[in-house]
Amino acid sequence: MSLPLDHRGRLDFVLTLRRRWADTVYPAVKAAYDARAAAAPTGDTAAIVHALPAYPWFAWMERGSQKMLWRAVSEAVAAVPAPPEPAADGPATLELDPALALPDWYTDWDIHVQPGGIWRTDAQARVYELGAKLVMMGDNDDYRFHRSFVDTALPKRHYRRIVDLGCGFGKSVWPMKQAFPGAEVIGIDLASPCLRLAKRKCDGLGLAVRFRQADARATGLETGSADLVTSTMLVHEMPVDALEALVAECARLLAPGGVLRFLDFQPTGDPFRDLAMREHGARNNEPFMPGMMDADLPAMAARAGLAGGRWVAFDERGAGLLDAARWPERAEWHFPWAVFEAERPA
Repeated sequence: MSLPLDHRGRLDFVLTLRRRWADTVYPAVKAAYDARAAAAPTGDTAAIVHALPAYPWFAWMERGSQKMLWRAVSEAVAAVPAPPEPAADGPATLELDPALALPDWYTDWDIHVQPGGIWRTDAQARVYELGAKLVMMGDNDDYRFHRSFVDTALPKRHYRRIVDLGCGFGKSVWPMKQAFPGAEVIGIDLASPCLRLAKRKCDGLGLAVRFRQADARATGLETGSADLVTSTMLVHEMPVDALEALVAECARLLAPGGVLRFLDFQPTGDPFRDLAMREHGARNNEPFMPGMMDADLPAMAARAGLAGGRWVAFDERGAGLLDAARWPERAEWHFPWAVFEAERPA
């Protein structure tokens, strides 16, 4: 998106603030925690962290800079003319369901602190699109993160059908269709504005992706019709009972030998980092994140008839999927990315 200079300046300011929050404030607070925890090794992590003088500043900067980000992004998007409506004759297809009832847990929160959410207007979808690049400290301009997921976490094989759940404006389906051009790729999402934007994007890229408005727990697709079911950053935005239904739907969709891959977050074993991540859920209006991090997805997968359920660490800086549930040592704040793997027995 080509932006006027003043809007670029505001976005650059917010990005710089967020980078210093991540690479300067977080390590300082972590060092203070380590010193106090060493002096009281049996102490309660939350009590130690909440007693740190700098922790309220760390928490305030996270939520405050997120609000500043969305304000700057919203103003920038409003300053740029809206793109044309998606072409009816483009290679991508769009199936909307005006009667679809959106669940309360989806509409009751401004997820990510984005005002109004992403499901009401086309302008909100455009705001989400630009914000999705910037929320990763500006390091996702070419959606490198999603390409890394496709390149390192998805088995290289022939797929007849790939289903991406919670596809949003299509940032995950582009690299999937490009990596597996012979597969039918279907993007599922609740938000019609995001799906309209996704179709427009895929038409511009010449990608024949099928977009369908539906609940990821009840896609309406045929049983056993998918060889690969994926999601990126979906499961932490769903309550635990909805997760159980989601995994069951994935199992229903998968053909024998089909694979499931979710990219999301998991505890790292570092007490301070894990607490900061759990409390990030409240600061970033993601109330279901702590429940998801405590949920037993391998057990859910087993109950649904899937095998080999496990979480594997993921490094978003380029390495992608790692060898096991071991996160790299990093001083700065970062999301504890992980990939959930399971498969339908052949």
